[in-house]
Amino acid sequence: MIKLTVQLGERSYPILIGSGLIGQPGLLDPYIRGRDVMIVSNDVVAPIYLEPVKRMLAARRVETIVVPDGEARKTMATLEQVLDGLVESRFGRDCTVLSLGGGVIGDLGGFAAAIYQRGVAFLQLPTTLLAQVDSSVGGKTGVNHPGGKNLIGAFHQPRCVLMDTDTLQTLPDRELSAGLAEVVKYGLIMDPAFFAWLENQAGALLQRDPATLHYAIRRSCEAKAEIVAADEREQGRRALLNFGHTFGHAIERCAGYGEWLHGEAIAAGMVMAARFSERLGWLQAVDTARIVKLLERLHLPVRPPRVDPPEFFAAMTMDKKVIAGEIRLVLLKGIGDALVTVDYPAHELLDELRETFMV
Repeated sequence: MIKLTVQLGERSYPILIGSGLIGQPGLLDPYIRGRDVMIVSNDVVAPIYLEPVKRMLAARRVETIVVPDGEARKTMATLEQVLDGLVESRFGRDCTVLSLGGGVIGDLGGFAAAIYQRGVAFLQLPTTLLAQVDSSVGGKTGVNHPGGKNLIGAFHQPRCVLMDTDTLQTLPDRELSAGLAEVVKYGLIMDPAFFAWLENQAGALLQRDPATLHYAIRRSCEAKAEIVAADEREQGRRALLNFGHTFGHAIERCAGYGEWLHGEAIAAGMVMAARFSERLGWLQAVDTARIVKLLERLHLPVRPPRVDPPEFFAAMTMDKKVIAGEIRLVLLKGIGDALVTVDYPAHELLDELRETFMV
């Protein structure tokens, strides 16, 4: 097991990464405040991991809430179900919410913890690659709204993130590839050497080589922890983590939540961002080609679904990075060199969308 730390002063917390962590007695005890623990999971993960996690909490009073799987369930109605469970169990302010599952469960459980009794303790046990390298770290929690992705939420940092890499061995191939999209993102925004390593290790990643996956997770978490420590509430540099997301969230909304996996939408969104960067003269065509080639090798989509361009643009305007009506985009000046900007002609973005959806 390795231990990384998200440095946030008195709210700093560890990321524990290793094989066979789920089920180890006492591993979570230092991070649980009181007696009561509410495990939030879904109907795919719970049958596999719920009992081993309960055994880790043998000295606690443990209740569980199991919700249906899928992005379509990341709603206010499901959040209310979690809150109802906390109230019906008569949990107090010293309780702990433990999210056991992928990104949807992590966001749901975290948001419930953020608002229940004005904030209770929270633990993350992510079981998908995407959740391990992205959503479980950094304290972003929330639910979707018909008007846009993650529009309702709060920052609420966990007390610990435990990543058992063994969970990835049973992950469906499509889910594994979706998680790799977020891994690629770190190379693109800040680490060209890591991007080159991913180009060399694409086959080993898809074959689930444990050592290769372990390094990919570790490097991704190191990168995210560094950015979150410097800009917890996304006032500046943290926005770089949204590379591909303004386009990707619009894909998810227009296609219908759950039709495209989040990582699939981000992959296509990163290509759209790269091609727009190239259009502006910031990114070389050879770099765009490298990005497309790597994503294709990882079995990820590189084109969005067919959408009416004005509809797609309207979806982009509901992104959380829009300020005073301007769409802030994360674009590239090179592999490993990203920036957040509104310094582009609006008509160029509209023309890019028209050309993208004409093909």
